[in-house]
Amino acid sequence: MDYIGIDIGSTASKIAVLKNNFYYFSIPTGWNSKETANAIQKMLLEKGIDVTSEDVHTIATGYGRISVAYADAVVTEITCHAKGGLHLYGQDCSIVDVGGQDTKVITVEQGAVSDFLMNDKCSAGTGKFIEIMANRLGLTIDELFELAQKGNAISISSLCTVFAESEVINFMGEGRAKADIAAGVVDSVAKKVAALGFKCRLSKPVILTGGISHCNYFAELMSRKLKTEVIPMELGRYAGAIGAALIARERFSE
Repeated sequence: MDYIGIDIGSTASKIAVLKNNFYYFSIPTGWNSKETANAIQKMLLEKGIDVTSEDVHTIATGYGRISVAYADAVVTEITCHAKGGLHLYGQDCSIVDVGGQDTKVITVEQGAVSDFLMNDKCSAGTGKFIEIMANRLGLTIDELFELAQKGNAISISSLCTVFAESEVINFMGEGRAKADIAAGVVDSVAKKVAALGFKCRLSKPVILTGGISHCNYFAELMSRKLKTEVIPMELGRYAGAIGAALIARERFSE
């Protein structure tokens, strides 16, 4: 029996396949979630997994979950990220997920969600904000974080992504050091994520999930902002997909 978790995010789609063990892969979501879901189906078939088979069960989650027509069920991001984060860390924790479209803070106690908050009204403090600022600076996201570690953060005060980008353009026009601007961008994201975290009842420790979950520098910065240890997770970007696959196993195992 194969259990598939598919997390269709706004930027990337993550797939976790659970048989005896997990394996993972991801692809860009692109402009059309249905086309992405169909591409995932073809890729799984190339790996010998037919999602239409009675021996395969699929749970979809994420921004584009309703586009996965072959899924046995769809499950909310909060539930899947909580399950996946718990699996990755191995015990109760709080989860900070910086996604492409939103930021989530989830607290798991006794194996279940006890509190959560989500910021999905504004892109500031999300992966989209980071992507826009990195593009403006002519950097990849990984390059942005690497450069930020070498700089002294310039304060970016705007709460809106559009106005924040204008601030960055002004700093560039003033000839400010790129490393200092990069540090300011990352610090701005950390402040906004921490502000959300302070509104949620956090338990210790806190782990990172999402596209920048592997970044030690961001984890260290968040630790200072939240005044508690924040642990980077190498496979954190797959938390939602892992949770979905585990839920598929719970629901459909014989």
